[in-house]
Amino acid sequence: MNSTILFSNCQTLRPSKQQSPLLFSDFINPNTLRTPRINTLSLRRRRRRRTFYTPTRALTSDDSPPKIPVDSDVFGGKKDLSPIQSLVAALSPPARLASSALIFAGAVAAGYGLGFRFGGNRNAALGGAVAAGAVSGAAVYALNSSVPEVAAICLHNYVAEYGVSKQDEAFNAELCDLYCRFVSSVLPSGSEDLKGNEVETIISFKNALGIDDPDAAAMHLEIGRRIFRQRLETGDRDGDIEQRRAFQKLIYVSTLVFGEASTFLLPWKRVFKVTDAQVEVAIRDNAQRLYGVKLKSVSRDINVEELVQLREAQLKYWLSDELAEEMFKEHSRKLVEENITAALNILKSRARAAKGTIQVLEELEKILAFNSLLISLSNHPDASNYARGIGPVSLLGGEYDGDRKIDDLKLLYRAYVAECFSSGWLEESKLAGLNHLKNIFGLGKREAEAIMLDITSKVYRKRLAQAVSTGDLEAADSKAAYLQNLCDEMHFDPQKASQIHEEIYRQKLQQCVTDGLLSDADVSSLLKLRVMLCIPQQTVEAAHAAICGSLFEKAVKDAIAAGVDGYDADIRESVRKAAHGLRLTREAAMSIASKAVRKMFMNYVKRSRAAGNRTEAAKELKKLIAFNTLVVTNLVADIKGESSDAMTEAPPKEEEKEVEEDGEWESLQTLKKTRPDKELVDKLGKPGQTEITLRDDLPERDRTDLYKTYLLFCLTGEVTRIPFGAQITTKKDNSEFLLLNQLGEILGLTKKEIVEVHRGLAEQAFRQQAEVILADGQLTKARMEQLSEVQKQVGLPPENAQKVIKSITTTKMAAAIETAISQGRLNIKQIRELKEASIDLDNVITGSLRENLFKKTVDEIFSSGTGEFDEEEVYQKIPSDLNLNAEKAREIVQELAQTRLFNSLIQAVALLRQRNRTGVVSSLNDLLACDKAVPAQPLSWEVPEELADLFAIYVKSDPAPEKLSRLQHLLGISDSTAAALREMGDRDFSTHSEEENFVF
Repeated sequence: MNSTILFSNCQTLRPSKQQSPLLFSDFINPNTLRTPRINTLSLRRRRRRRTFYTPTRALTSDDSPPKIPVDSDVFGGKKDLSPIQSLVAALSPPARLASSALIFAGAVAAGYGLGFRFGGNRNAALGGAVAAGAVSGAAVYALNSSVPEVAAICLHNYVAEYGVSKQDEAFNAELCDLYCRFVSSVLPSGSEDLKGNEVETIISFKNALGIDDPDAAAMHLEIGRRIFRQRLETGDRDGDIEQRRAFQKLIYVSTLVFGEASTFLLPWKRVFKVTDAQVEVAIRDNAQRLYGVKLKSVSRDINVEELVQLREAQLKYWLSDELAEEMFKEHSRKLVEENITAALNILKSRARAAKGTIQVLEELEKILAFNSLLISLSNHPDASNYARGIGPVSLLGGEYDGDRKIDDLKLLYRAYVAECFSSGWLEESKLAGLNHLKNIFGLGKREAEAIMLDITSKVYRKRLAQAVSTGDLEAADSKAAYLQNLCDEMHFDPQKASQIHEEIYRQKLQQCVTDGLLSDADVSSLLKLRVMLCIPQQTVEAAHAAICGSLFEKAVKDAIAAGVDGYDADIRESVRKAAHGLRLTREAAMSIASKAVRKMFMNYVKRSRAAGNRTEAAKELKKLIAFNTLVVTNLVADIKGESSDAMTEAPPKEEEKEVEEDGEWESLQTLKKTRPDKELVDKLGKPGQTEITLRDDLPERDRTDLYKTYLLFCLTGEVTRIPFGAQITTKKDNSEFLLLNQLGEILGLTKKEIVEVHRGLAEQAFRQQAEVILADGQLTKARMEQLSEVQKQVGLPPENAQKVIKSITTTKMAAAIETAISQGRLNIKQIRELKEASIDLDNVITGSLRENLFKKTVDEIFSSGTGEFDEEEVYQKIPSDLNLNAEKAREIVQELAQTRLFNSLIQAVALLRQRNRTGVVSSLNDLLACDKAVPAQPLSWEVPEELADLFAIYVKSDPAPEKLSRLQHLLGISDSTAAALREMGDRDFSTHSEEENFVF
């Protein structure tokens, strides 16, 4: 092989200053190589003697250097060149550049000539020139891109031909130098991004050179050292960032060149103190940049081939599926955002023409088409071989993700919805597009439904107006079926349609009542509209109550505002005209009037409550009564179309029956006065209306308090204060009680509630005087006569008077009984006497006191010294007398018996030591009484002789046999001992007591 051709091609390996100024020819030299397999000092000496690869002239077959006999498989034999590679190898660099320029220029000229010849014009000639130029440019690019590989193959063939051994250190050093220079030239500078073909170019060159991976890896590390030194020498921040990026690209390219072997061939962490995380960041960032460049070529018309290529590129670039999916979705979102931005610019343009709407819809259709394409590709059977991230488009995380942009998206969605209804109905095919567009824009269900409802409502109104104007709706056999069919065509909710029908009816009604009245023609027109739109009767009534009611309410408020003095004939005529001219039902008119009147009533009530004293409060209530009589009564009569004189009616039968039932309270003087005779009624005039009351506006307590306030005013009269702290009371006649009766009706009080107020007031007066009379709790005949006289004065029935008297005496008695119990002066016998006297112990004696009294009674039984215990008396009679629970009483008895049992034994021994035989017998009887209540086991004692003495003393008391037998069992005395003690006479206890004292 001609060595001149070889090294003329190898010159292309030297980087230009425009490519990588940091990694130039002086960057790698034998002095800077630091590989474990190469001794650079010996290489410098040997390279001086190398002659096999640096001839000064072209070698011929006659003067070729002698071949060194080596094994022909060292380099694997010669490699063949392709036709293009052979052409590249035959041309020198200047000739190759000149040939490239000639090829490109000739192709452009030929294309121009052919285009002009066949097209016949200048545009065709330019098109032919462009097409021919593109083809020639591709050929020139392919020609020049194969130069590095041709150079490496030529070098490989030359070395294989002359048999240079790979074991030669000098030769390997030169290969490493060439490889290092080539890698440095391929890697872009720090500010430039990778192009994506660096890894394949380096791998092809490395394989063509036949350099081993460890040697090649050492060169990558050496390049990293150079970059690291450059970074340390850089003084500015921008230069440091540039060197950092260059080092990251070296890590990324090197990792892909060596693949999995890079983990042990490239010890970045040991050599450069780089962490695994930093290596991962370098790989991730560069892979993202390369994949991003690849994504830029993806348009909205993406096909399967492009998706497969993207997947292959992702795997080739070592990009994770998660990042690839995120980048693809981001790219898809940006494509959609471009359409959205373009549509919004058109939509918001002030000079938007009719075609502007078409352009907006075209942009939205592009979005939907792109989204549908991605969805269909994601459902493809071979989707696993496609790029990650294909699927529905989403604007989350992008320019239009936020509350500030949601209004713009709503405008676009509204425009698309309006276009879907441009024909007057909604096609089935448009429903899916609406749903997809809603999901793409991220609109909520309520937001989308609100827009949809607004558009469909307008379209429905338009079509409904057309159906009415053309007479189609009126001519339809079934109006309901016609309207339902209309809703189905538009996919419109019938309930929403009914609401529109109601709004149309209300608008029509509003137009008809502009003059304040409804004529017969208006009523007929409204009826016709109601039939056509299938409006229910209750909806019609509600509309009339709202619209006509508002007009009537104004008339009522004007009448009320006129006041007592201003309610004249003109006001009454306006009320009657409004009530009957607006065609309101009596119930609806009364409901409206009631609301306004009750509001006025409440104003009087508020002023009465805010008054400073009872007299002022009663005056406000009196104004309320006058307003009801003079204004409200006439107002109700005008609404009903009756005379105000006809409002005076007899009380209903139910009230008469109620009055009869309350006849027993007729003795109440204040209640009698509220029912004056006919003469007084004629004198005062007509009563007020009773249909509008405050029964539902105030609670019963407040209503009764207001009634009681005016009742006290009727009883005490008007109090006028004069200087020097004096006051004058002016008594009122019975006419005030008639007003009180009317006030009760206004407040909505029933007869029973009114009677209860009078009864309470009478009881209060009677109790005040009775407590003074019965101050000491003693009820004598003279005091009974006094109380009877007071009872007649206040008109309180005898039964209620007796209850008050009993309540007072019981309270006084309860205090005396509690005092007696606490002082121990009351026993069970006296309790039984009180019970026989029909005194309720539950009200007189508290439960705790009755329980304490029971405990005291039982304790007396256990300490009586008789030894008797009557279970019926203790467990049944006494608890019954004290109104105690029998089970609880039994628990109390058993608890006391268990405590008292052993105490009785201790007391008996103490009395024994005191030589008190009577006391001993009494204590033993108490012991037996406790045992009867709670049977006990034999008792233990430290001095058994004392138990024997107790038994001996009890034997002498001549007890009953059953008591003696039970005592023997409780003291644990055997039968022989008991027999001996019976035979033994009286004993000298003196000596024995001294011995026992010694024992203690």
